[in-house]
Amino acid sequence: MAVLIGPETKVLCQGMTGRTATFHCGRMLSYGTQLVAGVVPGKGGNRHLDLPVYNHVREAIDATGANATIVFVPPNNAAAAIIEAIEAELPLIVCVTERIPILDMVRVRQALIGTQTRLIGPNSQGILVPGVTQLGVMSTVDASPGRIGIASRSASLTSEIVLQTTQAGLGQSTTIGVGGDPVHGVDLKTCVKLFLDDPDTDGVIVIGEIGGTEEEEAAELISELKPTKPIVALVAGRHAPPERRMGHAGAFASSSGGGTALSKIAALQSAGVVVAPNAATVGETMRKTLAV
Repeated sequence: MAVLIGPETKVLCQGMTGRTATFHCGRMLSYGTQLVAGVVPGKGGNRHLDLPVYNHVREAIDATGANATIVFVPPNNAAAAIIEAIEAELPLIVCVTERIPILDMVRVRQALIGTQTRLIGPNSQGILVPGVTQLGVMSTVDASPGRIGIASRSASLTSEIVLQTTQAGLGQSTTIGVGGDPVHGVDLKTCVKLFLDDPDTDGVIVIGEIGGTEEEEAAELISELKPTKPIVALVAGRHAPPERRMGHAGAFASSSGGGTALSKIAALQSAGVVVAPNAATVGETMRKTLAV
């Protein structure tokens, strides 16, 4: 059983006719994802990638039975696209768009209140169930079916850890990129809970980084649940200078003591999480932890 998506997931693409969306939709189709339609206002009635294009999300859902969407809409209009999908009651939205204005994302977060919709992103590389389905821009080259759940704030480190778990003979049950923008949807804590509840996931890897408090919140949940499944974490940014953005939309180290790599590592270790010493050892750390 996969987390969040599976072979039954029927996917819309909002903004499908754009160049980037066209490329990645082609990848998803080749991987076996059930991409059923696009949504592009003003282009309804056309076909793209041999799929129908609709003007509105609700229209596309009624015609195709879609239960998920991926958003490739540019930053200035991305929040409106997400809110349209929320109002259409889609269970899952994945947004790969980066740097959506923060106030726009505040409105998105308000629109999510009281709904059953899960938002992954923005600035997410997506979700991948190896050999089954891909929803997003995540590399599939080194992925392999397995029983390790990966939740990550970092796209580049996700690719590295997927490779390591494959090389360690562990594979992945599901990999989730929660997104790097400061205001986003599903967080690391929620992903950890999903993996702990998944009978086909034997271990969890959390890839964190400086900025925010998601890792500390995940640590609080782990302390409360005291899970028997092993959890391994990596926190990037131990050597990042304070009060300086490190090129990543959400990565900002503060000198006030919160959101630093050291504070996150301490919280995770206190909760019983095994923290890998560096990015090169995460897969092997999980393999050894599982063997204990």
